[in-house]
Formats: sequence, structure tokens, C-alpha cells
Amino acid sequence: MAASHLLFCVILCTSYYLAHGGDEHGFVTVPTRSSEPEEVCSDSRVNMEPSRAAVSVPLVHRHGPCASSQKSDDTPSLTERLGRSRTRANYIKSRASMGTVTTRDDDANITIPAHLGGSVDSLEYVVTVSLGTPSVSQTLLLDTGSDLSWVQCAPCNSTACYPQKDPLFDPSKSSTYALIPCHTDACRNLTADGDGTGCTSGGGAAPCGFFIEYGDESHTTGVYNEETLTLAPGVTVKDFLFGCARDQEGLTGKCLRPTAAPSPTAISVAGKRLDVPPSVFQGGMIIDSGAVLTYLPTTAYKALRAAFRSAMSAYPLLPPNEDLDTCFNLTGFSNVTVPTVALAFDGGVRMDLDVPDGILLEGCLAFQDAGLDGIPGIFGSVNQRTFEVLYDVGHGKLGFRAGAC
Repeated sequence: MAASHLLFCVILCTSYYLAHGGDEHGFVTVPTRSSEPEEVCSDSRVNMEPSRAAVSVPLVHRHGPCASSQKSDDTPSLTERLGRSRTRANYIKSRASMGTVTTRDDDANITIPAHLGGSVDSLEYVVTVSLGTPSVSQTLLLDTGSDLSWVQCAPCNSTACYPQKDPLFDPSKSSTYALIPCHTDACRNLTADGDGTGCTSGGGAAPCGFFIEYGDESHTTGVYNEETLTLAPGVTVKDFLFGCARDQEGLTGKCLRPTAAPSPTAISVAGKRLDVPPSVFQGGMIIDSGAVLTYLPTTAYKALRAAFRSAMSAYPLLPPNEDLDTCFNLTGFSNVTVPTVALAFDGGVRMDLDVPDGILLEGCLAFQDAGLDGIPGIFGSVNQRTFEVLYDVGHGKLGFRAGAC
């Protein structure tokens, strides 16, 4: 029962890509209103090369205008979103320090119980796929920091499962569903990753179990299975490994391992490379769809902040808050001149962040201090804007393509 490797092209946009040019003088002038959030639902699709065998799946921000069940009173404030992001980042860092970089998930177009904690309630994007034969639609929270996908499965009573918009996946109604036995490599690998519980009962032929506990002590448990995954009409992945959950206080994951954590080598602001020792970045960087901000090692962040403030000295600096310490008062300015920010990675790859949406969040620098040097950084969703991200799970590679979204 070998699991099929899945190449995910996430239309949130991030990926190892060849350098795309920023402004030659290191600054870009944009209308102040361009940094305001988009309130109109618009279709954003990647233009695939004709020769590429690929399929795109729409990715929707759970609190954005394209969310099918979005209500204005359900939208969290920026402070709430950043608080959840901070909790998530702390959890990722704690797992990284133990040598297991795995994260949890969050809610979206799915109705989730109010008691779900912040570490789970931090993901930003959802995607709709289908499982089984015949296929059943499932809305999943997209988490590039987690290594196990799972959905709620029937039978499941109201005390063990939370309400959701989509029908529960019922394995008994699918002709392609199969349990993963304990004696298989798939089960042993799951246990090695820290998500497996081994045999649920009996001998090696018993179903493989999984248990995931999140940073807020919410959890999910169930059995490990394989099934046919449908990404789009006519596009299926056979023998897709996932968890069938029947007792939880959390939400869905996604099948992208955080093993492809690239190592930054340098940061540039306004075309000038910052004086940051390479050893500061030795922990690498985790590409995460759930964290809002990018968290950099302390020395790197302080250098970035100082250079960015200097380049933005024409605009009044606002008092810092718990999550954002470099905010500017842009009131009265019809245009703002923003310095470019670029990240360099191993292999000579450079990533020029989008100006201003990949650098500023409501007039604030969308970066934060990770707390120490030499620990893994976290590359958040704001800074990934307009990039296509390619996760080649089978080959352990990550790719960026600029301007694809």
C-alpha cells in the first residue's frame, strides 16, 4: 500500500524561484490605499506552462470575501489574528526545538466549537477537495506546517466531533477506502514522525492509530487509512494517506511535511545587504501558511527593523504594540515610498517580496523577532503574497515563482 507522492502547487504563492527584479533604486512608490485589504472576491489563478502536467485548486482565505460562509461579525480583528499567529509560532518553535517541526490546524468555512484553542485557531486558508469513491467534498484547512492530513469520519457523535459544513466522510460508503495495518512501513513512518500511536489493538494486522496534540492541548485521534483523493474533475491521487478522526477538539491538517525548510543566507533592504552573520540563520526557515507574520532570528530581525525604519524615516513612527513594533502613520499621504526587501537562500536563490503587500500589514512591517539566533525562522502568509509555492513532496523540494497570484 504505497502512498502516492503529491506535488502541491499552492495558489497562495510561495516557492524557490529565480530572482525577479525589484526596483533598481531599492524603493517603490505606491498609492497608500494599495495597502488596504481587498474586499472584492476575485479569481486568482496561476498561468501554468502548457507542457506542465499540473492542476490548480482554488485557495480561499477563511475570513476573506471569497469565503462561502463568511459573516462580518465572524471576522477577527487584526489583534486577534496576530495573537493566534503568535501562539502558533511559539508552538512551531517548541516543536522545532524538540526536533519535530509539526504543527496543527485551524478553522475556516467550517463551523468549529468555540473552545478550540489559539494554536489550532490560527490557519488562514482553506481548500476544497474530495475523498472516496463515490467522492465526498471536504473543506480542509491548509497547513504547510503539519505533516498529517485528517478529516472527521462517520460514525462520530456530537460530543466527540464538532459540527461542520460538509458531510462527514463515511468510509463504509467508499469502495476505495482501506485501513493501514500496524505492521506496514506507512504506520511505522507515522509513529516515527510523532503522530502515530502504533497498533490500536491486537497484533500487527490491527489498524494503525494516530494521535495529534496541539499547543493548546486540544487533540484529535483516530485511525490511519488510504483513499482516493480528487483534486479536480478527472484529477485523482490513488492511495492517499490520511487520518480518519472520530474523537477530537481540533481541526484538519494537510499532507505537506515541513522537511523542506530552506536556509536563508542574507536579507537586503532597499537593495543593500544587511550585515548579519550567516550563523544567525543556521536553523533554516519553515514555510508556514498559518502564521501571519514572518519570524526572524533576533539579530536578523533587529538589523531588518533598523534598516527599514531608516528607509521609511519620512513617515512618523507609531508606538509599538505586542506584535508589531514598526508601524507608520500614513495619514495624509496619498502615496508611500516603500523600500524593497529581499531574502537570499542557499543555492543563490533570491526572493524579492511584493511591494507593499508582502512587506507591510496595515502600515506595519510584517516581520517579528523569533526570540533567539540560530533557531528556525517562520515564513508567514503575508510575506508569501503574490508568490506561487511548489511543494514537491516526493523529492523534498520547494519552489517559489513570483507574480503568479
